Amino acid sequence: MKRKWIIVLLLGVLLLHHFPVSTGAVGSVSARNAILMEQQSGRVLYEKKAHEPERIASITKIMTAILAIESGKLDEKVKVSSNAAGTEGSSLYLEPGEKILLEDLVYGLMLRSGNDSAVAIAESVGGSIEGFAFLMNQKAEEIGMKNTHFANPHGLDDHEDHYSTAYDMALLTRYAMNNETYRTIAGTKIHRAPNPNESWERVWKNKNRLLTGLYKHSTGGKTGYTKRAKRTLVSTAAKDDFELIAVTLNGPDDWNDHIYMFESGFDQYDIAEILSEGSIKEVKESFYKGKVYLEHSFEYPLTSEEEDMVKVEYKLLNPPENEEERNVPDVVGKAEIHLGSDLIKEMPIYFKHQPEEKKSFFDFFRNMFTSVLGMKVDG
Repeated sequence: MKRKWIIVLLLGVLLLHHFPVSTGAVGSVSARNAILMEQQSGRVLYEKKAHEPERIASITKIMTAILAIESGKLDEKVKVSSNAAGTEGSSLYLEPGEKILLEDLVYGLMLRSGNDSAVAIAESVGGSIEGFAFLMNQKAEEIGMKNTHFANPHGLDDHEDHYSTAYDMALLTRYAMNNETYRTIAGTKIHRAPNPNESWERVWKNKNRLLTGLYKHSTGGKTGYTKRAKRTLVSTAAKDDFELIAVTLNGPDDWNDHIYMFESGFDQYDIAEILSEGSIKEVKESFYKGKVYLEHSFEYPLTSEEEDMVKVEYKLLNPPENEEERNVPDVVGKAEIHLGSDLIKEMPIYFKHQPEEKKSFFDFFRNMFTSVLGMKVDG
């Protein structure tokens, strides 16, 4: 009997080890810091020390890439400086003085993690590494990356004040994935670029093994490694309209970490349409009935258990006392969506004004004639 209780106790310990207590339903993740986020809503489906600042290595280059893309100079040629060509670590083997399209530099940055490419981009877009770092931090603040500071465009351990969090890097990736050019580059398996000094083309194969064969739902991402940061990885995946972002910092088994998070997310959550675009039929107030609408639908990832926990509350302005529609503003209230006790979304409610009738040429002269008669009578 005693032996049986020991076996039960050991099984319990093993189960607890396999499914650590964390936010969300995903459990077995080797990384020190991790997060799983849904692309459209930004909902966090799983997190593990996701807000703790850490060194991030080459996933830094996601920020470098999106700034280069947003510069609008992808079709311009960049002259590679000796400073850029001499950058240590992973390299595209750029030559000092060669000219290369900024677009090709971004491909080399994302697929091969070229540190020389990162410096060439920084010098071209920001004027210098310091100038580019300023742009990086400016963009980070704009996106809402509150626990991030960039000091270089590549992620090498040459500054102490270069860090981010799993959560902030997921925010950055979510922002970047809204850009179609970034999506294309991050999801490219092989890219060919002209080589000005040789008769053969440069051929760059993506280092992201999830994309190149390990995971069929992979849509892109960025790898990273330095001695201090260890292995870092950002990746994206999609099943139909369900898109996920995974980030791990210091992840010794990061490929499997990401597959595990993705599969758990796809298995346990579905994208549910909570509100539809168009007329709000639930509003029964006589003045607003049939006249209020939503400009956009609202979808949100939910587990099957959560579907009955969603509640929508419509809050409308009091109708004008004379009930004249011309006195009604365009936005007349908001729809509040709650998941349990949490407010997860607010959406503006719009009023559908009736179009004014166009007056005919005859109406114009009739009004003018009436006005003239009125003046003669009253004046």
